[in-house]
Amino acid sequence: MVGVMNRLRNLDAYPKINEDFYRRTLSGGVITLVSSLLMLVLFFSELQLYIHPVTETQLRVDTSRGEKLRINFDVTFPALQCSIISLDSMDISGERHLDVRHDIIKRRLDSTGNVIEAKQDGIGHTKIEKPLQKHGGRLEHNETYCGSCFGAELSDDACCNSCEEVREAYRKKGWALSDPESIDQCKREGFVQKVKDEEGEGCNIHGFLEVNKVAGNFHFIPGQSFHQSGFQFHDMLLFQQGNYNISHTVNRLAFGDFFPGVVNPLDGVQWNQGKQSGVYQYFIKVVPSIYTDVHRNTIQSNQFSVTEHFQGMEAGRMQSPPGVFFYYDLSPIKVIFEEQHVEFLHFLTNVCAIVGGIFTVSGILDSFIYHGQRAIKKKMEIGKFN
Repeated sequence: MVGVMNRLRNLDAYPKINEDFYRRTLSGGVITLVSSLLMLVLFFSELQLYIHPVTETQLRVDTSRGEKLRINFDVTFPALQCSIISLDSMDISGERHLDVRHDIIKRRLDSTGNVIEAKQDGIGHTKIEKPLQKHGGRLEHNETYCGSCFGAELSDDACCNSCEEVREAYRKKGWALSDPESIDQCKREGFVQKVKDEEGEGCNIHGFLEVNKVAGNFHFIPGQSFHQSGFQFHDMLLFQQGNYNISHTVNRLAFGDFFPGVVNPLDGVQWNQGKQSGVYQYFIKVVPSIYTDVHRNTIQSNQFSVTEHFQGMEAGRMQSPPGVFFYYDLSPIKVIFEEQHVEFLHFLTNVCAIVGGIFTVSGILDSFIYHGQRAIKKKMEIGKFN
């Protein structure tokens, strides 16, 4: 047993020195204090990295097909009234949504930006008392109301019971509604008067669109769009004022859900129109992104970059109506963000490297200073004797 203990004692890589041979110096104390503080700072830094997850980033080819893209938006027009603004969307697959009204909230704003009233667009209309029937007479007490579509009926039994339904029937036919005062439903609902009453107001529009995950665009324009013979037209004669002020503020624009670290470059962007009206265009490159947290919860979303361009209106040369257009295209590369915790063994290895490295470097530095001081002191003593 004694022999085994002696053999183990001979393997000791850390031989002990009698305390009588220790020599403590001022420089050694300073180096010890500084190195200890440095060890503590680096240890807590490493501990913070161990406690909080780190995000790893990967790039892959996006092979997804047939998915939908959700566009969340909140845009304010301080000089366009809600009754004349329409939202259209279309994509390269040929799918069109003109004058979108579902999942959208419009809020009328006064000249100072305060909300006058909020309503969900496309829900409800003014009740008509004794409206004009399709056959030409007025609605009687026991009759069922069926208003005329004024030639835009898609079938013989079709009815248009509100100004909005007449406008929709005209839009489907590809006709422009040039004189709403001649339409009984519009006249009784005070459609034109409502537009006039809202002059000088602004409008805040927020909501979301569900579109195909292909390149396309959505835009806010004054008036209505309609499609005929493969071409898209814009009906603005009713609201023609000569110069539309399309100044706007993009309060929020996001392609998909929020995830930690995402930055939407258009949030809070404001643009004020000068004297000339025109088309303000945003060209957006959408990058599909997947975020996975430490609990393995996954968020399918997107990031995007953007450039901007304003095209002024010139007499006879304007091919698009005045408005704000958002053109988006999708990147073929997908970014994957994954939160990961540092493994304990990795943390322990880093801590040992910190302690051992600083201890070794401080020992070398202390030895250099100590022997340097001794050499200088010895030379000074030799100089005195000479």
